[in-house]
Amino acid sequence: MGKLQFNKTYFISFIILLLIEVAIALLLTSGFIRSTFGDFLVVILMYCFIKSIINAKPKYVAIGVLFFAYSVEFLQFFNLLEFLNLHNNAMTNIILGNTFQISDLVSYTLGIISILILEYKILPRDLKR
Repeated sequence: MGKLQFNKTYFISFIILLLIEVAIALLLTSGFIRSTFGDFLVVILMYCFIKSIINAKPKYVAIGVLFFAYSVEFLQFFNLLEFLNLHNNAMTNIILGNTFQISDLVSYTLGIISILILEYKILPRDLKR
């Protein structure tokens, strides 16, 4: 378990990714960027948010984010929004999605692999504190 500690670098990364995700959601209705790249980015966004407030090892945060993303995707498979009578709510559809797709699982996995490569192979050590 990590300790609570604010990290400005991860927080700024989170804000930038959030703005990109909002732009994708508002400006694009279909296509690769909306359906695939957005899913790739969303796990990186969640990772940066968690790392901005918790100082924990990257692999543990990455595994937690990936588990959460997979869980949301599998809840789509079981039509959770319809079960909760939220399937007509635009905001829940944007945030949680409403269609299970294997390609989303692949996008989440590639996003987490990318963040781990960045953390362990590319970023300087002092940024990770």
